[in-house]
Amino acid sequence: MTIVQFQYILAVAQYKNFSIAAEKCFVTQPTLSMQVQRLEEELDVLIFDRAKKPIRVTEIGEKILKQAESIVNESERIKSLIAQHKGFIGGRFRLGIIPTVAPTLLPMFLNNFTRKYPKVELKVEEMTTRECIRELNEGSLDVAIVATPLGEKNLIERPLYDEPFVAYIPNAKYHLEENQKIQVSDLNIKDILMLQDGHCFRESVLNICQENGALDKAKNNTIEIKSGSFETLIKLANEGMGMTLLPYLHTLDLNEAEKKNLHYFQEPSPAREISILYHSNELKINIIEALYSVISGVVRGAITFENLNIIDPILKKKIKK
Repeated sequence: MTIVQFQYILAVAQYKNFSIAAEKCFVTQPTLSMQVQRLEEELDVLIFDRAKKPIRVTEIGEKILKQAESIVNESERIKSLIAQHKGFIGGRFRLGIIPTVAPTLLPMFLNNFTRKYPKVELKVEEMTTRECIRELNEGSLDVAIVATPLGEKNLIERPLYDEPFVAYIPNAKYHLEENQKIQVSDLNIKDILMLQDGHCFRESVLNICQENGALDKAKNNTIEIKSGSFETLIKLANEGMGMTLLPYLHTLDLNEAEKKNLHYFQEPSPAREISILYHSNELKINIIEALYSVISGVVRGAITFENLNIIDPILKKKIKK
């Protein structure tokens, strides 16, 4: 048994196809197939049922794959331990980032990071907070950028920046003066266009409304609109369908006409804390430190607000429908 053979069977299990698995492992299909067969012969069991299309993992194969994944992960940890000891910043590194942060933060630091640390094989994926937590605990994700505090056992939160919420309110409907500040108590939940379930930003908005009694106004709604993007919410607001709340960095990309519809909150302004999240047993600390340094450096000059009220990104109590 070899670690390479374990890597091959994990690839076959993932892609359900020997050809694709071989391509992803950068070997020929005959080489991969031969190594998988040798492992099965050594163990005297079938790991894959090749008669099924797509290929299926056998019952005993599932148990073998679980152990193989653990062994491969531990072998990677040994490499990371050596790299850390030598001060080397490089190697494979998987970053998860929530969708409400990715569009604005990634363009700010990604190019700079890859130029500064070209030996880091960075893989970035948009994921929900729950997915990030699960994969960090499983060891398949190295680090995540999420809204905090989460208070998850075994996971370390390292704050990057605090980002205020900004109200996007078409003045024509709500009769507000340009740049007029508003209070959280002015919010009416039935007027707020929100992201769909699964986004922590949505839960933060609901927490703001819960703290100030705005949910009590949510009676006799004639229509409920949820979307997966801020762009859609802005367009709907422009059409008179309501108002919405945006994270501050997202407002920087609005056109001049849209910026006239922005209204900041009176202090302390509601805000979200964005942090780097990683497991307490994570060994790729050199890369994490490098990532933290680059991101905090570019964001520090972009967000200069003070006197903020950090809103919990986890819904405090279930909303009655």
